[in-house]
Amino acid sequence: MTLEARKAEARKAAFARRKAAHEAAHPGAAGHLSEVLAGYRGVPVSGYLAIRTEIDPLPAMAEAAAHGVVGVPVIRAKGQPLVFSQWEPDCALADGPFGAAVPAVERLMIPEVLIVPLVAFSRTGGRLGYGGGFYDRTLEALRANQPTLAVGFAYGAQEDNDLPLEATDQPLDMIVTEREVIDIQR
Repeated sequence: MTLEARKAEARKAAFARRKAAHEAAHPGAAGHLSEVLAGYRGVPVSGYLAIRTEIDPLPAMAEAAAHGVVGVPVIRAKGQPLVFSQWEPDCALADGPFGAAVPAVERLMIPEVLIVPLVAFSRTGGRLGYGGGFYDRTLEALRANQPTLAVGFAYGAQEDNDLPLEATDQPLDMIVTEREVIDIQR
C-alpha cells in the first residue's frame, strides 16, 4: 500500500473517531488548553476557528486574548504557508477558504505559539492533518526564524500511534486533549 493510501485510510478512521468524540463531548473540553496557554500570557498565539467536528479552542483563545495578541490562520493559496490575522472575541468574521471563517478586517500577526487542529496524533508528536500541508509549511517557515511552539489540540480519541508520516511532516511539541496534556520530549 502506498504512503498516500495509508494516509487516506488513517484519515478515514480518525475522522470517524473524531466524529464520535465530538458527539459525546461535554462543555469544558478546552480546560487543559486554557491551563497551557496561561503559561504563555502575552506571547502571540494563533488558534483556529473550528470547522465540522474539530474540538473547539474558542474558550481558551478568548482567555488568551485578554492577555495578548491572538490570531487565526488565513489560507492565501494552495501550496503556500498560512498567514495569521488578529482575532478577538466577537470580532466580525467573513467566509474564508475550506469553510473556515476569518476576521473580516485583516491585521497580520506572527504567532510564537500555534494551536494546531488535526485529524490524528501520536504521543511522539506526529500529526496527521487534512493533507494540504499548510501547517507543515507554516511551522517549517516560522521555526526557521524564531522559536515556535506547536500545540496539537484534539480529542483523546484521535490518538493513533501508527501514523504514516513523511520527512516533511512537522512535529508537534505538545498535544492537549479534553483529558490530558502530553508534553513531547525531544
